[in-house]
Amino acid sequence: MSTLDYDVVVVGAGFGGLATALELTRRGARVALCETLSYPGGCASTFQRDGYAFEAGATLFSGFEPHQLFGRWIREHRLDVTVDWLEPVVELRTPELRLAVSRNRARFIDSLCALPGAPASAVRRLFDLQAQVAGALWPLFDDPDLLPPLNLRALLRHAGRLHRYAPLARWMGRPLGAVLEHLGLSGFTPLRTYLDALCQITVQCSAMEAEAPFALAAMDYYWRGTGHVRGGIGVLAKALAHAVEERGGTVLLANRVKAIEPRDGGWWVRTRRGELRARHVVANLLPSGLMKLAGLSPERFPLLRDLSERVAEGWGAAMLYRVVTAPRVGAAEASHLELVQDPAAPFIEGNHVFMSISGETDTGRAPEGLRTVTASTHVPLKTLHGGSPEEQARYIAAIQSRMREGLERLAPEWMTEVAHELTGSPRTFQRFTQREGGAVGGVPRRAGWSHYRQLGPLRVTEGLWLVGDSVFPGQSTLATAVGGVRTAASIANQR
Repeated sequence: MSTLDYDVVVVGAGFGGLATALELTRRGARVALCETLSYPGGCASTFQRDGYAFEAGATLFSGFEPHQLFGRWIREHRLDVTVDWLEPVVELRTPELRLAVSRNRARFIDSLCALPGAPASAVRRLFDLQAQVAGALWPLFDDPDLLPPLNLRALLRHAGRLHRYAPLARWMGRPLGAVLEHLGLSGFTPLRTYLDALCQITVQCSAMEAEAPFALAAMDYYWRGTGHVRGGIGVLAKALAHAVEERGGTVLLANRVKAIEPRDGGWWVRTRRGELRARHVVANLLPSGLMKLAGLSPERFPLLRDLSERVAEGWGAAMLYRVVTAPRVGAAEASHLELVQDPAAPFIEGNHVFMSISGETDTGRAPEGLRTVTASTHVPLKTLHGGSPEEQARYIAAIQSRMREGLERLAPEWMTEVAHELTGSPRTFQRFTQREGGAVGGVPRRAGWSHYRQLGPLRVTEGLWLVGDSVFPGQSTLATAVGGVRTAASIANQR
């Protein structure tokens, strides 16, 4: 491939990169999107192995209501994407508890209040506060123009919303655990279990540690356009990549970027297929991955160094990918289960397993009568990387053994006949997604003011930008996409 000129080269076709590229093409920029894998989506992708299609990670995706980002894109770009609305959205299971999370918020709260020994009035006060915080923060995702970079119109709109932000002030810098203690809910085990499970997969830490405004907003996750993409989330990723091409962008899959360097007043991107030249580069990578590609020294770029250290305090994932026989009754829809073997133990290392199961309408993922299952659990990166390769292998194998025990114990109807199994570790996750160290989920949102320091797109240096789950505005597929949209706006303003 000969050297080509672009306004922007986007490195990585995860949802942050896809969103950046799509928004830039909408604004008239010449864009090239490079991806190492032969399919888009990154951590939120659907991959093929041995004739089956698996979700790369076990998770749920929000933002599909017509007024939300993914919903608008599906409509505006006429994407061939079907979203199934599940009921329940997810089911939490422990040895003592079965808690179905309904799509109807009031119904779910009623079910919590009806549990034996539930302090119903305190539970309702918690969800009243939670509704105020979620009502202030979620509209920022629904209408990304309210996020930086801000113009005069956005500032005026925020001025008119100041009363909505007031409930956040008391709890900023404090953990959700402090909210539970204030309301007398720390001892209500079913609620604690639900919140610990939810926080572990959204803000990437326990409820007692989680930054309260982030956690309170995350408690609305299941009621904010959360659904199942028929055929797997990779269907949406591929549709977005096609939309980039339809608007004149260039999508280069199976084209690994080897180096990024400043030259001649712009940036040169050396790829497997040749060199690309652009005024701007947007990296949908972890901070450590960008430093490696661009040869950035930690001393000169302390923000990237600090972000890398915070990512290293987080998680990798141990995975089980299974093909199972569907139960005879009540298993037509896709479903999602959260399994907790011991609510008193940390929700990691196989004790807590998130399980995503394909449905009857997910054609192409498994033969009739079979389903594909993606099961995942968090693994502390520091524990994992502290051992030799042999010790790491034994550690992951022990975690996967515990995962199998949890599946058999808490989801037996899905385990009567396992036709096929693949295993995954942070090492394999790194190989297939190019995530440094196999890290997942970005920066854990433990309580502290540091989360409010970077309240806008991250420009590393002139013409070089970072998007993804470790930077503004943070975790979730929707959040990374919103971050890509606002990064594109920043670049367009400079152009």
